[in-house]
Amino acid sequence: MSDSVQTTHTAATAGSSSDGDLLAQTADAVRAAGSVLRERFGEVVSHRTREELMSALADNDDAAMDVLRPVLTRLRPDAGWVEDELDGGALPSGEWWVVDPAEGNVNHLHALPEWAVTATLVRDNRPVLTVVHLPLTGETYTALAGGAHLDGRPLHVSRTADLGLGLVATSQARPDESEEVVRRIGSSITAMLFGALVVRTSVPATLHLVNVAAGRIDAFWQFAGARADLLPGALLVTEAGGRISDAQGRPWTPQSESFLAAAPRRPRRGRRHPLPLTAPHHPHHAKESPHHEHDRSSRERPRRRQPLPGPRPGRA
Repeated sequence: MSDSVQTTHTAATAGSSSDGDLLAQTADAVRAAGSVLRERFGEVVSHRTREELMSALADNDDAAMDVLRPVLTRLRPDAGWVEDELDGGALPSGEWWVVDPAEGNVNHLHALPEWAVTATLVRDNRPVLTVVHLPLTGETYTALAGGAHLDGRPLHVSRTADLGLGLVATSQARPDESEEVVRRIGSSITAMLFGALVVRTSVPATLHLVNVAAGRIDAFWQFAGARADLLPGALLVTEAGGRISDAQGRPWTPQSESFLAAAPRRPRRGRRHPLPLTAPHHPHHAKESPHHEHDRSSRERPRRRQPLPGPRPGRA
């Protein structure tokens, strides 16, 4: 959806003033829902069966949605709702609320701090505005055609253009993903461990993407994924000056099988680079120490550099 995200500015220009008011009111609703989840946070919620786990997850979702749905419905009464945050693919035409009332819900149940509340308005399959609120820190990330902000301060993506100096991140497969996707994720992480300075692997995806928008993380990639995972971050990164694509550098859409977010880069003449980061090519990786990242400065700088490593289409 890189082209779609970028052209949101044109699509929303006529109604930018009303969209700005809508963003502010959406942010108030998301913060209110976050307060409800913050009150429920603190102790590890034990569960001995999958049914107990799913019930606890649903309780969190319902508590936040009881706050979000009435307000967002009042703000946009004709907008549809995406009922399942794990759904992917394109939406029908018109306006839709894509909401994850407890992004990183499993973390919340395990008393881990990495969770958020998100709400994104999609208009004709283009994200128009988004709010990501982190209740434990009080931070609120917002994006609208014309800019991305953290508590009112403009966001800008990283300028790092060397993968060897980069901090990169990915999420993990959903429980229902195919074996092919799971293996593709695993092999891409292995490739990144050879090339990047630091590789972070955790959920939820949205928290990695707000860090890309803020310039703290240099790139994020993911195979498959749901709309609620990626749409908020896609708009934030784009409006912070970044680039969204699939793993081959093609425009990303909700139907894409992969997702990449990073700073833009001017491609070399005659070559196509899906990301602004490059990875050194070392033919003797297999012989290196497993702690090679600590002595990278002692290596001879490679002459040949390749795009961000990752499996080619059709490979597990």
